[in-house]
Amino acid sequence: MPEFHDAQQQGEAAQPFKVLQPAAQTVPFVFNAPHSGRDYPPDFLAAIRLDRHTVRKSEDFLVDRIFEPVIELGAPLLVANFPRAYLDVNREPYELDPRMFDGPLPAFANTRSLRVAGGLGTIARIVSETEEIYAHRLDVGEVMSRIERLYKPYHGALRHLLARTHVAFGHAVLVDCHSMPSTRDGALHRARPDFILGDRYGTSCAQQIVWAAYEFLNELGYDVEINKPYAGGFITEHYGRPDNGIHALQIEINRGLYMNESTLETTGNYETLVEDITAFVTRFLTIPSAGLSGSQPLAAE
Repeated sequence: MPEFHDAQQQGEAAQPFKVLQPAAQTVPFVFNAPHSGRDYPPDFLAAIRLDRHTVRKSEDFLVDRIFEPVIELGAPLLVANFPRAYLDVNREPYELDPRMFDGPLPAFANTRSLRVAGGLGTIARIVSETEEIYAHRLDVGEVMSRIERLYKPYHGALRHLLARTHVAFGHAVLVDCHSMPSTRDGALHRARPDFILGDRYGTSCAQQIVWAAYEFLNELGYDVEINKPYAGGFITEHYGRPDNGIHALQIEINRGLYMNESTLETTGNYETLVEDITAFVTRFLTIPSAGLSGSQPLAAE
């Protein structure tokens, strides 16, 4: 199976995430790949009921590699090394399903969100829409440890990148990079578009940003939708503050463009997609900055 890493093979010093920096940041953009991690902790693999192939179906397969050219173009890229099935940083920190744990959750946990109901909280219950991940209930202390060790440092790094970019350029644009299954609606297998752009229905970034992305991808020959069905998750909603000069746009890539979703292998179109993403980003990074600084000063975190 390509690209799978048992975290034990990485040694005790394995890092939960990496910040890939250009020699000098020359553009007010920060790219983020929160769901492409493939370092699977041994204790996690021992606790799940799924085989390694099935549990990987929640990965945004190789999205970090697809967007890696942004580094040479002057933008940093934040990448999670841990898998989404282990911990999902595109959720609130404590979006947790009480049915998954062997003890009471803290009173501040959000146990009633739609994402929790769907099995996709901070600690996911399922992959591939129906496949239960765990064989047994989880220890609450272990889950709290994941949040402290992984979630909070990851978001600390993302906040730092955005704050530094905002100070340097007067505004910052976060591009949250994801992939999606090629079909929807279960057995109906209705095809999804090539790309879906999410701006939380116009609230997370200036409209000139989302429409520039739409136009550039469309001109490359791709079918593009906005906010349907993915309008952006917690990261897009939480960090997108256009009035403060911080903009957040989510990009979903159809996995059918570059991979075999059954074997988890790249197809012959992978290199073409990387070339097209590089062409897209090269144009996208030059969009005019007028009006992106916002109308309100950024409050201290």
